Amino acid sequence: MAAGRVAAVLLLTPTAVRHGPPRLPARATAQGLLVGAGAALGLTLYLLAAQRQLLAVAVVLASLYPALPVVLGLTFLHEKVTGRQTTGLLGAATATVLLTLG
Repeated sequence: MAAGRVAAVLLLTPTAVRHGPPRLPARATAQGLLVGAGAALGLTLYLLAAQRQLLAVAVVLASLYPALPVVLGLTFLHEKVTGRQTTGLLGAATATVLLTLG
C-alpha cells in the first residue's frame, strides 16, 4: 500500500508543481487533510493489527468498514435505514462480538 501511495505522489508531483497550488477554500482544505489523516491512521492501525493479532481476525474486522458510514449517517445525519440494512448492521455487530470472544 505504501508503494502505491509513493508512486501516486511521484506521478502527480510534476503536474502539481507546473500548475501551482490549487485554489481551495480553507474549509475544504482542512476537510481534505482530516480525511487524509484518517486514512493514514486507519492503514497504520490495520498494519499493527495484522502484525500483532491473528490475521484472520484483523481482516474480518477490517472488512466491516462499510458499516461505519452507515452508523455515522444514522448518528449525525439522522438518516433512515431499511429493515435489510438493520439486519445487516446487527449481523455485523454480532459477528464482531463473536470474533472478539474467540
